Amino acid sequence: MPPEQLIQKFAEKELELKKVLGSYTWTQYFHLQTLDSDGVPDGEYEIQSDILFGADGKRYEKVTFAPANTLRRIQLGQNDLDDLKKIEPFGFTGDELHKYNITYIGRQKVDDLSTYVFDVVPKTIEKNQRYFQGRLWVDDHDMQIVKTYGKPVPDIVTKRKEDLFAHFTTYRENLFGDLWFPTYTHTDDSLRFSTGPVHILITVKYTNYKRFGSTTKIGVGTEAPPQ
Repeated sequence: MPPEQLIQKFAEKELELKKVLGSYTWTQYFHLQTLDSDGVPDGEYEIQSDILFGADGKRYEKVTFAPANTLRRIQLGQNDLDDLKKIEPFGFTGDELHKYNITYIGRQKVDDLSTYVFDVVPKTIEKNQRYFQGRLWVDDHDMQIVKTYGKPVPDIVTKRKEDLFAHFTTYRENLFGDLWFPTYTHTDDSLRFSTGPVHILITVKYTNYKRFGSTTKIGVGTEAPPQ
């Protein structure tokens, strides 16, 4: 199959996944540590939340666990939080395919899976837009992305602030049919600020995927037969 056709097929699967996820809830656990020069944690941020739907059908986040934030050498900004929800678990969606140059690299085993490997680079960087840059592994049977490695781009450096973004690896699992859902993201990287590097460890887990929906019928009551 030509690379262009492979790309189109997994892009279609990404669109299907995006549509399906629009009707699912899940639990998201995020844990970040900064490490000193000896590899000892010197700051920590931890939060667990449920991604739910309200009575109006709109998605919202309910925090269920959030101990005190002890980070001193870095701060989490809005771009970090947005990347956590979109770029880190998904890379990009199929409807964003036109924004990227995608190059077929070859084939590779990921655990027991046989995969196609692609490198992904944004064609252009537009102001106030976030992109993924890195590598994708696509299962050759389901034509679904099963692993991503890369980082959100661009880094944002001005006279007032430095927003630097780490490399991450995300794994997906085949949970429903032939759709592979993000379940685990990990980062072990150094952010090289002008004041010096900061070593960070990040773990993100996505669990308890459940289809959202309910049906209610109101009518005349009937007596149930004895059990």
